[in-house]
Amino acid sequence: MSYIGRFAPSPTGPLHAGSLVAALASWLDARARGGRWLVRIEDVDTPRCVPGADQLILSQLAACGLHPDTPPVYQSQRGDLYQAALDRLVAAGHAYPCGCTRADIAQANAALGLNKARHGDLVYPGTCRPDRGGLKGKPARAWRLQVPTRTDAPDGLWHWHDRRLGPQSQNLAEAVGDFVIRRADGLWAYQLAVVVDDGEQGVTDIVRGEDLTDNTPRQLWLQQCLGLTAPRYLHTPLVCGPNGEKLSKQNGAEALSLDDPLVTLQQAGRALGLSAEGTTLGDWLAAAVTAWQDQLTRWPLR
Repeated sequence: MSYIGRFAPSPTGPLHAGSLVAALASWLDARARGGRWLVRIEDVDTPRCVPGADQLILSQLAACGLHPDTPPVYQSQRGDLYQAALDRLVAAGHAYPCGCTRADIAQANAALGLNKARHGDLVYPGTCRPDRGGLKGKPARAWRLQVPTRTDAPDGLWHWHDRRLGPQSQNLAEAVGDFVIRRADGLWAYQLAVVVDDGEQGVTDIVRGEDLTDNTPRQLWLQQCLGLTAPRYLHTPLVCGPNGEKLSKQNGAEALSLDDPLVTLQQAGRALGLSAEGTTLGDWLAAAVTAWQDQLTRWPLR
């Protein structure tokens, strides 16, 4: 199976130091494996997208010598694929309409004695599941994917292997519950869009930031429901700000400084634990690929 990797930024602003680390890691992994590297613009959440941010991101990548092997694709142009996937999930009995607001879910959680963890998900208790009476007269707002209880695993957990982090597990039903795949505002949810895109593009390896690790079981279940082959996963170290929080556009991370792209790339390489030397962009990237190949003995494909 040929290696296909991808970097999938949301055009909500320019790349910052943390997002460059993820982009560089995914590019290096593809190049070290002699594979292809794709860029996908994840602009499905249109209210958060900033006009022109997609072109800015692509220019930042190009300035760092990171060029995709095919023209970028845009999620906003792929709605037919997502609708076809939703239709399949509904027909198979995996997805159902939900009429609950966030307030409804919070109230139901409180009644069950469940408290939302900081930065955690508001666990959906299955109020509108078909086997619990469905909408009960409420108008449909969103579509949810029904999450099964793992009866095939003795501990009830979803287990998977991360190439860097090692064995991982999560009780998907307790940590997330039935999750949204089409939002109440009619937009496609990230989980559905990313799984459909990765499957349609033939992505074999996903290299992304460690903050996305807990998305993996949701995506594994979606892949299973849609009959897709699960890719391999590698979650990279996070770049944190002075306050200890991960750098993000939401907490004011500064745009990449590209006055000297080589220096910027060297900083990203150090965040990945790479020892690479080079006085030009091309030389440094070539050395970084070699350093990544050496590191792959610790992060093998399996």
